[in-house]
Amino acid sequence: MRRARPGAARGGGPRMPAAGGGQAEVGPRGGPLRRRESRRVPGGPARPAAAAPPAAARPAALALVTLLSFASRFHRLPEPPHVCWDETHFGKMGSYYINRTFFFDVHPPLGKMLIGLAGYLSGYDGTFPFQKPGDRYERHNYMGMRGFCAFLGSCLVPFAYLTVLELSKSLPAALLTAFILIFDTGCITLSQYILLDPILMFFLMGAVLSMVKSNSCADRPFSASWWFWLSLTGVNLAGATGVKFVGLFVVLLVGLNTIYDLWDLLGNLSLSLVMFGKHLLARVLCLILLPLALYTAMFAVHFTVLNKSGPGDGFFSSAFQSQLIGNNLHNVSVPEHLAYGSVVTMKNLRMAGGYLHSHWHLYPEGIGARQQQVTAYLHKDSNNLWIVKKHDSGTDLSDPSSPVEFVRHGDIIRLEHKETSRNLHSHQHEAPLTRKHFQVTGYGINGTGDSNDFWRIEVVGRKTGKLIKVLRSQVRLTHVATGCILGSSGKTLPKWGWEQVEVTCTPYLKETPNSLWNFEDHINPKLPNISLDVLKPSFAEILLESHMVMIRGNSGLKPKDNEVTSKPWHWPINYQGLRFSGVNETDYRVYLLGNPVIWWLNLVTIGLYLLITVSTAVALKRGVQLTSELKELSRVVLRGGGQITLGWLLHYLPFFMMGRVLYFHHYFPAMLFSSMLTGITWDTLLKFCAAFLSPSTTARKVYGGGFLALVLLIVYRILLAM
Repeated sequence: MRRARPGAARGGGPRMPAAGGGQAEVGPRGGPLRRRESRRVPGGPARPAAAAPPAAARPAALALVTLLSFASRFHRLPEPPHVCWDETHFGKMGSYYINRTFFFDVHPPLGKMLIGLAGYLSGYDGTFPFQKPGDRYERHNYMGMRGFCAFLGSCLVPFAYLTVLELSKSLPAALLTAFILIFDTGCITLSQYILLDPILMFFLMGAVLSMVKSNSCADRPFSASWWFWLSLTGVNLAGATGVKFVGLFVVLLVGLNTIYDLWDLLGNLSLSLVMFGKHLLARVLCLILLPLALYTAMFAVHFTVLNKSGPGDGFFSSAFQSQLIGNNLHNVSVPEHLAYGSVVTMKNLRMAGGYLHSHWHLYPEGIGARQQQVTAYLHKDSNNLWIVKKHDSGTDLSDPSSPVEFVRHGDIIRLEHKETSRNLHSHQHEAPLTRKHFQVTGYGINGTGDSNDFWRIEVVGRKTGKLIKVLRSQVRLTHVATGCILGSSGKTLPKWGWEQVEVTCTPYLKETPNSLWNFEDHINPKLPNISLDVLKPSFAEILLESHMVMIRGNSGLKPKDNEVTSKPWHWPINYQGLRFSGVNETDYRVYLLGNPVIWWLNLVTIGLYLLITVSTAVALKRGVQLTSELKELSRVVLRGGGQITLGWLLHYLPFFMMGRVLYFHHYFPAMLFSSMLTGITWDTLLKFCAAFLSPSTTARKVYGGGFLALVLLIVYRILLAM
């Protein structure tokens, strides 16, 4: 008789066995020593188990599916020889890295850096403009970037094969999953172009495979293989998050798996608290600190490489722009603190918010008061210059003999437009475009106006009396008479406003980037100049700013004219695809759409899995006597299938809560999980059916015939198209 695990009688509870295995004895470190299999039915004869494939079949099968995956992804890779869909964005960004030109994107930098590196190593010189889909590459070498994405997309098949094999211990289940991904037209298409999706899914599947492999090493904690797979999980988590923020979904999946694992270890009374603490620290090191360090290092490389001024400058603060070679703020010297009499420009902190601007043109009849227009302008211009004056003094501050007086937090000031000598003014007339906001105008003659020209200047996070720093201080201007706050709405004015951005005074006191400004240019001959290098932000500030800009950019994504978008419920049913090429009457059309047989099979399987799971759970709860083989299948369904189902839910359901524009390709990470679930579910279902048949030859025929029918169903659509 085998001795019971110490502490089991004291209510420690049984450990959840690893997927695909039987019960396990617990060793001194909390891991199972060896598996205990039982093939007897209580009170009855043993039923013959299906013969396991020989050990040599597994590497041969892996080699086969890997070969097919690479062949399908690299087949006709150069076609079409022109820009397809989002290659116009990510190919261009790869060029920016090669040219070291700063740009802005709503995604973290790793994917674009890798695309740029692939192009550089393959001989691409970064000179192709990537202006629009349909532009021909001509003599430019684009194959390195496409080949890199195709390589990573090809790795998804062996990753999924190994993951399912580890969870189910079933070679047919792993092969079925591999065939689904090999022969899906959507997965093939998405892997053949210069896109972030194959890079994202490579790290995502790498994280899932590493997590599953790490779980399988639970009987050897702190061994070399255990540390390797745990660390590799952390590396892949950093990679997935560094490509797109949706990589956080797989971080959540690994996090929930880790919490379950630690909770299970905590219930193991044979495990000391010291040993449990070591397990906890190991996971903190490999799954939190290591990914954070790698993720931060990606941005350090990103900002180091992109050191030249480019199209992304305007999305970032003036202090950040001062570090970019070629920017008009680079190597500039200005007075550090704001003083009365200074000539300044004010930049709005919303993304592409523009500079506070005015010109001689008036608001048209019927648009508030017929006074001088005040707008936000995205470019440098002499009409962006304003003079800072006291609200109650007529002193000529330009007189060299007058003393310098600094502007402080809480002061009431006037801003006089330098070119027109009108004061920045507001009143309770409605703004041109934004309802319930007040109009902002230029008013007065030669700086003489009224009390509606008075503004209280306040610095975010500062106390009354503190000085205001150029570039660094974030300020808001509160209108003294009405209490509203000066801001940029982000809306574009009609032609009478020269299609510049609307500036309003909002009575709503919610603090947003729209209502915050910083002083950029600063001219005051009475004050000593300092180099802007003294005011440059730290790396931590740049990192925080870049994430705030990316988050705002993501939430602000809107569909372009005539662009085909979709809703999350469209995706699993393969309702509508994406046009990759052919918009410009090119001779080669590419359309992203999944294999309908595969996608509908995956959809049906989700319902079938839920039915099998509920039936199995009820049978186990009611104490139904099962053979050891059926118990093992039940564990595969509940444990292995449960992990995959959770991955599908985490990568699909959040899109229903997103306000940004969505496209069909957003579903493909979830599709990887549903494909793995299909392999596990149908393999389990066929084994359940075979287990109730005798003799064993009939069972094997049913199982083999069902598996062959599924494979033929999957490849039918591809063969039909050939």
